[in-house]
Amino acid sequence: MEEWQLDFEWLKVRHFVKDSLGKEELPSMNAVLLMIGVQELGRWQSKFTKEEKQDLMHIAICRLLSYDGHYEFVGRDADGWPHWRATKLVEHEGVKAQEELLKLKIIQYFKDLEQEQAHFSTNDN
Repeated sequence: MEEWQLDFEWLKVRHFVKDSLGKEELPSMNAVLLMIGVQELGRWQSKFTKEEKQDLMHIAICRLLSYDGHYEFVGRDADGWPHWRATKLVEHEGVKAQEELLKLKIIQYFKDLEQEQAHFSTNDN
């Protein structure tokens, strides 16, 4: 994907998240990761502790990097939190390369989510 395409698709995701949450400002990458983590946890609560927010962002990163086989889902603990196992190293060195990789995977995640929603809405008719 060319840089302009990445920027455009990333902006679309940020606008989608902003609109979905009814916010006035575009979310940061950390906010998007937090949202994905909550989605993967499968339940919402009005307040998360700082540690829980870190865990949720870790869940999101594991989920996103599972697209390329870097992590494998191993199950949920007694409290329902998902757990992942690292299966191979991520070979993107440098902050910029890692950020681009995460943006690509976030875009992929939201496209998959959009396809799932479209699938379920067409099956409801």
